[in-house]
Amino acid sequence: MTAPRAYVEPARFEHRVDEVRRRIEAVSGDSTSVRIVAVTKGFGVDAVDAALSAGLTDIGENYADELVAKAGALDEARAPIQGQGDSEPPPRTEPVWHYLGAVQRNKVARLAPLVAWWQGLSRIEEGRAIARRRPGSKVLVQVDVAGLPGRGGCRPGEVSELVRALRGEDLDVAGLMAVGRPGPPDEAREGFRSVSILADALDLPVRSMGMSDDFEVAVAEGSTMVRLGRVLFGDRAPHR
Repeated sequence: MTAPRAYVEPARFEHRVDEVRRRIEAVSGDSTSVRIVAVTKGFGVDAVDAALSAGLTDIGENYADELVAKAGALDEARAPIQGQGDSEPPPRTEPVWHYLGAVQRNKVARLAPLVAWWQGLSRIEEGRAIARRRPGSKVLVQVDVAGLPGRGGCRPGEVSELVRALRGEDLDVAGLMAVGRPGPPDEAREGFRSVSILADALDLPVRSMGMSDDFEVAVAEGSTMVRLGRVLFGDRAPHR
């Protein structure tokens, strides 16, 4: 599967990044306290380049095929050109890949050499598959705060046990992740607050909460990482 190509005009993108940082600062008082993951799902590799050029090195992908394809396209585009002699290639900013989709064990082998952060773990088997392929990986446990079918994640009452089990593997259990309840942004507030309380209880520093529609509410409730696509890149083409 090839990701749809969408051109992202650099100046406009940088303006959007500045606006997002301003909105984060208005809520938290410090725009640098929240890590922005630029979600390039549904866009071409130019979206990754735009994010890197604007200083956003954390890149999120929901689909394994897109992540692998974009990583390969970046490497190919930046490969030295034959005939340049011994000249040093220009320095380049490398993406820090975040895998945001459901962890399918049959795809871990392809993703493991690339992915630095695995967001959305909900079962110990997923963690073990990652630990076998890339020991020391950073992982986040997804908490189901919406209680809706198909959303993924584990129930809040099961999080402590899963975190304890994952800590027994060769993994860096960095924090918790949640997808807010759909609807008006304030509808997600209670769920985000519960995740922050749970993360505090488990001594987990990272709380990946908030997307384009509700990231300000998430930051107000303790998010340290937001996953933003549309607010940065605009509307995306439907996934095929």
